[in-house]
Amino acid sequence: MTPGARIAATMELLDEIFGRQERPADGVANAFFRARRFIGSGDRRAVSDRAWSILRHYGQLAWWLDRTRHPDRGARAIVSADLMLQDGLTLEQIEAMYDGGTYRPVPLDDGERRALRQMEGHSLPHPEQPDWVRLNVQEWVAPHLKEAYGEAWGREIAALETPPPVDLRVNRLKATVEEARAALHREGIETEPMRYARDGLRLKKRLSIVMGQAFQDGLVEIQDEGSQLVAALVDAQPGMQVVDYCAGAGGKTLAIAAGMNNKGRVVAMDVLETRLDRSAQRLRRAGAHNVERRALGADSAKWVKRHKETFDRVLVDAPCTGTGTWRRNPDGRWTLTPKDLEELVPKQAAILDAAARLVKPGGGLVYATCSVLPAEDERQIEAFLERHPEFSLVPSADLGLPTETTAGPYLRLSPLKHGTDGFFAAAMVRKS
Repeated sequence: MTPGARIAATMELLDEIFGRQERPADGVANAFFRARRFIGSGDRRAVSDRAWSILRHYGQLAWWLDRTRHPDRGARAIVSADLMLQDGLTLEQIEAMYDGGTYRPVPLDDGERRALRQMEGHSLPHPEQPDWVRLNVQEWVAPHLKEAYGEAWGREIAALETPPPVDLRVNRLKATVEEARAALHREGIETEPMRYARDGLRLKKRLSIVMGQAFQDGLVEIQDEGSQLVAALVDAQPGMQVVDYCAGAGGKTLAIAAGMNNKGRVVAMDVLETRLDRSAQRLRRAGAHNVERRALGADSAKWVKRHKETFDRVLVDAPCTGTGTWRRNPDGRWTLTPKDLEELVPKQAAILDAAARLVKPGGGLVYATCSVLPAEDERQIEAFLERHPEFSLVPSADLGLPTETTAGPYLRLSPLKHGTDGFFAAAMVRKS
């Protein structure tokens, strides 16, 4: 594709992402490229990289459109501003690409030209941008982030703008870390051990591994190091009875089952049966035979009542705002609303209350989110412990996790400090 054609394709992709805010951007992008198989892999990467960079810096780009009174706020305007402010192109260079040729953008009109001329020679940051614009978050979210990080909030949120690495978890049911690393090396994939997760490997260069033999044979799974540490916090041992109450597609379920060496029982539960169905293929590939899947439906209350206080460990990886995953899901910065947070907090509390009933005396309950907002994290645990004095906190460091990953009794991870997604987790025990 010509440079102009790549720019036009980026505009099309962003138009679809902006127009389908009910769907995650990565799902929209996958469908976009499936419908355009003529776009080669190099061009797909270039279009995706630019689109994701724009989503990470959308707040600043939109600020410049407002400042220059650009006549449009759609993908075409945002991409044009990105070319000017991030790539440093001149108006003349942009006009050369926007020539209306085959697969290239139509020429600029007078209003676009006037706005872009005001951006020419400038870069993305500007001294007049307020903090929330400079950090590319919505204004209403900023106070929550300041509560989470204090004076360091700017550095922490800036770290969420960096593209994430590709993290792998070695499946101990099939290989050691050394064996998996050697298998990946034979495929030309170089890795390095992780800082904190004992079964983790990080790719030195972003590559797709899903068609490789090591992945297909179940030696490794793609999983952020932070997610691996949450699974480790569960401390599930062989022979235990364990529930993954919000299992989703089964990433943490797989890690727990591997840690148990297929001995004992893991029940993976989720409200969406389709997500559990997707986990079945992953379980087979991993060779995890001690997992049963159960949808959280109308009869869930009866099942929970029958199994009250019978499980050694219960993990609640609660639905949340996903603010800790903004570096891999940058569209979440702009789709999140105050109503989402308002509705999620009571939902999380209800899920935690229900799941807690399954924990036997002396058993452990782990609550986790991929959020960095205190309302979903520390405040949620404080309220739970007030409602349930039969539970007490267990400091994460007491469960073998590195002290540098903890904040007080909690596990709290961030891209800035740990190179992971933003995660929160709390471990509790039901008193005997």
